[in-house]
Amino acid sequence: MLKLDRRDLEILKVLASEGRISKADLAKRINLSPSPCWKRLERLEKAGIIQGYAASLSLKNLAPHVTVFVTLELEHHRTEYFQKFERVIGDCDQVVACWAIGGGLDYLLQIVARDIDAYQRFMDGLLDRELSIVRYFTYVVTKPVKQMAAPPLEQLLSGFLGTEEETGAAELE
Repeated sequence: MLKLDRRDLEILKVLASEGRISKADLAKRINLSPSPCWKRLERLEKAGIIQGYAASLSLKNLAPHVTVFVTLELEHHRTEYFQKFERVIGDCDQVVACWAIGGGLDYLLQIVARDIDAYQRFMDGLLDRELSIVRYFTYVVTKPVKQMAAPPLEQLLSGFLGTEEETGAAELE
């Protein structure tokens, strides 16, 4: 795992909320000259810590839709059934997020559909694909309260941040 220092953390915090910030503005924001800032950014990208950059879309302003969370359980708990399910879900555009979970159910899916009828047709199609789905529970989102917030980086990295000497970051400045 790549050791991070305070400057790396600052870069990540800014990018998590302002992904379109220019590299020059990012360097100014974290009080670093552009070249070392870009080298740090490159290092974070190469390490896979920064996975990509994306726009946050307002579906409410784009088109009518419904967001549904679904928990489901597979009948068979063997690797080949999990792999088949995950392969199929990976190809479904309506499924915008999917997590394997513990605690009695197997998966949590976030689905975006035009309406409830479109959602139900999608679920019926999944059931027809013989994916070993034994039961599922639907939770319709009535209003978003908090979405896509930046992760609590300071809390997550507390105790894991190195000094610039430990991370080799001093040479990047």
